[in-house]
Amino acid sequence: MLTVLLILIPLVTGLITFGLSGRGAKVFSLISSLATLAVTLAAWAQFRTAPEALRFTAEWIPQLGSQINLGLDGLSLMLVLLTTISFPLIFTTVLSRNYERSGAFYGLMLLSQAGMLGVFLSYDALLFYVFWELALIPVYFLCSMWGGEKAIPVTFKFFVYTFAGSLLMLVGIIYIYFQTEGSFSWQTFTSLHLSNDEQSWLFWLFFVAFAIKMPVFPFHTWQPDTYEQSPTPVTMVLSGVMVKMGLFGVMRWLKPVLPAGADMWQEAAILLSVIGIIYASCIAIMQSDLKKLIAYSSIAHIGLMSAAIFAGNEQSLAGVQVQMFNHGINIIGLWIIIEVIEQRLGTKNMQQLGGIASVAPALSILLVIVSLANIALPLTNGFIGEFLMFSGLFQHNVWFAAVSAIAIILAAVYMLRMLQKVLFGETNALTATTTDLKGGEMLALVCITAMIFVLGVYPKPLLELVSGTGIENTVAALTGR
Repeated sequence: MLTVLLILIPLVTGLITFGLSGRGAKVFSLISSLATLAVTLAAWAQFRTAPEALRFTAEWIPQLGSQINLGLDGLSLMLVLLTTISFPLIFTTVLSRNYERSGAFYGLMLLSQAGMLGVFLSYDALLFYVFWELALIPVYFLCSMWGGEKAIPVTFKFFVYTFAGSLLMLVGIIYIYFQTEGSFSWQTFTSLHLSNDEQSWLFWLFFVAFAIKMPVFPFHTWQPDTYEQSPTPVTMVLSGVMVKMGLFGVMRWLKPVLPAGADMWQEAAILLSVIGIIYASCIAIMQSDLKKLIAYSSIAHIGLMSAAIFAGNEQSLAGVQVQMFNHGINIIGLWIIIEVIEQRLGTKNMQQLGGIASVAPALSILLVIVSLANIALPLTNGFIGEFLMFSGLFQHNVWFAAVSAIAIILAAVYMLRMLQKVLFGETNALTATTTDLKGGEMLALVCITAMIFVLGVYPKPLLELVSGTGIENTVAALTGR
């Protein structure tokens, strides 16, 4: 029942929030997100003792053999935890902001959370597809209605990309469904023995859908503009959680259902990922816009996770799962600080900033910490996941690992350059008047900083989640045939 509550709470409260306005909508959505987090923690506790109790199955569309088939393993619990931690952080940060039609804004945010949680919990392919679209549609309206000056054309491009990818995946799901005896269940899909030729072309239907969502080169072009034009809370959702849907799709559906196809195209997928790592890192160095810099940084990090998934050994898969959580936390921290800078100064152009360290010390210290975690400095939470991924990639192919490792240097260059331009030097007429962090902003960033240090020094809870419970099943599903 806990798995059902994880979806029902944001779904029902999201619909209720449409009828609220002003501070009522903000507070109600924050309470809803905290309630969902509390259910997640209860599910985590139950997962340690009786994981089978978290499975839920009920008839949904019996004529098609589709069920409401929900469950949690180590992989999905990690992402559910990330999703349910992210939303209270986001809502706390923007508690002092006022959005037009706030009831609709917060209602759509909660509906997108329900969609993402449904994606991570579904063990039925049709149900997975429905939640995949449910997560997308609210974000489309959030970007287009509350975004920047170019929000409409940019959001249209985002929608066309992701919708086209979704249709390709739907074609693949329907084809596989007709090879069964009328079932969409994950267990049935993974027990099929499709021919190598079938798996070869089916691989690309699923891969393109997931590669667009991550995104992986060359399917990434929607991302920087969408991040720049979206309201920052929506950018936090997109980069912190939603991009993980693509990585999750590869691990839950593509590789277990199409193992021969994944083997055939393994090197091509890793090559595209590695190209994306270097390409995005080089572009990030040239950016003066803070949002675009972080967007390209995210493409590089996701590219490494994608390469590690297709490397497919135990270390790389464990590293990906840990890093999906830590990357989500770190990048939300970066977006919170960029949101504060943009709100205070009306710009995110680094050329117009400088000297903020002398007038906003708390903001500056926390930006340094989150930036160092983003480049995976030892003793921060970003280190262990990246180390495991590089180690796994090295076991698979030394050259892929060596080229990818260049991104570590490039990441240090663009992040330290960003810190130097934003925080240090002399203040100007714009930055001299800025103020430091306030209430909700400080609370959210302190929580993120605590997670950075605790998980950096003591990563055992995350490693246990993926190594003591769910990783064996995941590795067996991905490499067992």
